Amino acid sequence: MSKADGLFIAMCNEILDNGYSSEGYEVRARWPDGTPAHTIKAFGIVNRYDLAEEFPALTLRPTAIKSAVDELLWIWQRKSNNVNDLASHIWDEWADEDGSIGKAYGYQLARKYKFRQGEMDQVDNVLWQLKNTPYSRRIMTNIYNFSDLSEMNLEPCAYSVTFNVTGGKLNAVLNQRSQDVLAANNWNVVQYSVLVHMMAQASGLVAGELIHVIADAHIYDRHVPVIRELIGREAYPAPKFKLNPDIEDFYGFTVNDICIEGYKANPQVKDIPVAV
Repeated sequence: MSKADGLFIAMCNEILDNGYSSEGYEVRARWPDGTPAHTIKAFGIVNRYDLAEEFPALTLRPTAIKSAVDELLWIWQRKSNNVNDLASHIWDEWADEDGSIGKAYGYQLARKYKFRQGEMDQVDNVLWQLKNTPYSRRIMTNIYNFSDLSEMNLEPCAYSVTFNVTGGKLNAVLNQRSQDVLAANNWNVVQYSVLVHMMAQASGLVAGELIHVIADAHIYDRHVPVIRELIGREAYPAPKFKLNPDIEDFYGFTVNDICIEGYKANPQVKDIPVAV
């Protein structure tokens, strides 16, 4: 069993056994048939992943790693808010007729700010600090911009990353306000693990820890039987992860620079009901 599987199982059991149900309260989300989509949630989940020890891909079910990384690069590297720049169709339902998701995600990372070292966007500021002031305690991004929330088709879920260098290792804290555990947990973990690896390699560092903080980690009512079956499966060792060692510029990475070896996983969970 990978350590990522163990953390996922423990988190799901905590939510199912000790979580708080929204039954009896008004909720925004609805199932396609119009029924309120209630959840069982736990507040303040914190999971730690040692990226030097293993690549935290779930084996209880497969994660589409390259698709997840393509979305990450769409936001962090291409800094796009248009679904026409994305290979997958996961954002289509939030896009307008032109493909825009509004002033969200990549739009926020592309905005220029006046930093002490000059005008640049948040990603370039992180890269500059990692190379020039790696022991700064101010290396972070934040895309939860209150002045633009009304013009976002979806407010950011994973909204802030704090980077920290310790002894030549690059660590990161990912803050997430809300997460659908079944649909998105390992997708986000894989994405930001790869981001740490890429940022580290581009900065002459090695990947350390990813700490994932979720304010509201929830399981939807119609996902409960799926989760129970999922966490009862036999798990396998984590796969091996490699980046193309020839890439030294963060903006030079593509999904083809990722190599995943020995990824053995259980069958995919299909036809997951999605609340909107």
